[in-house]
Amino acid sequence: MRRFLLAAMIFGAATGARAADMPDLPILRGSFTDGFTTSKVNWQGYYVGGQADYASVISKVPGNTNSDLQRTFVPPPTADYNWQPLGDAHSFNKGFGAFAGYNAQFEDVVVGLEANYTHAGIRSISNSVGYRYLVSNPFDFESLTHSTAIVKQSDFGSARLRGGYIMGCFLPYAFVGAGFGSQTVDRSVSAFPDPIAIATTSASKSKMVYGYTAGAGVDMMLIGGLFVRAEYEYRRVTSDIETNVNTVRLGLGYKF
Repeated sequence: MRRFLLAAMIFGAATGARAADMPDLPILRGSFTDGFTTSKVNWQGYYVGGQADYASVISKVPGNTNSDLQRTFVPPPTADYNWQPLGDAHSFNKGFGAFAGYNAQFEDVVVGLEANYTHAGIRSISNSVGYRYLVSNPFDFESLTHSTAIVKQSDFGSARLRGGYIMGCFLPYAFVGAGFGSQTVDRSVSAFPDPIAIATTSASKSKMVYGYTAGAGVDMMLIGGLFVRAEYEYRRVTSDIETNVNTVRLGLGYKF
């Protein structure tokens, strides 16, 4: 029995000495992390990216927008035109664009400036249908009248001020900004049968418009400097025809 205890003590001492000579392996120190979601990310620096969006658009078309065109229609002596006012134009549109900016990081707080550009096929249509009636009998409708305004906005660029708070690999943020873009309004009117004089049936005008933007989103770092973005943006464009755009957006970017 004494020999057995002595052998066990010698083996234990040798094993302990050998373990003491072994390198401090990571697996022995429990150095594995809980995953990328718990690692604090460095967002300091420049970044660029691309994006795709889906927008709900409301253009507030004044009811008398086509009154100048309607005045050029001269009805026959026995009839008159009943033009109906236009209303708000609604649409749902897809778009794409790009963004670039710079982040300054202070502990867990990030502030930055960003340039954002969107190319969208925004095309909102407002229609109204009236009628042409006989003067001798207002209840005898001869034909219909049509009035249309199409509000298009193809491009919009904005400068944003962003502020966010780091949560692991996530960067939730909010932003405000201002920008400008191009807006085209195509107008047309018609009445059948035709008026007794040549009428102006259509007109188109393009102009630069200004607006402001605000919203919130979250950037999530994937690997290296590659990150994905999900964002909501509200944009209001003020011009002859005010347009309000609510956009949801997905993007992919890279921070240098």
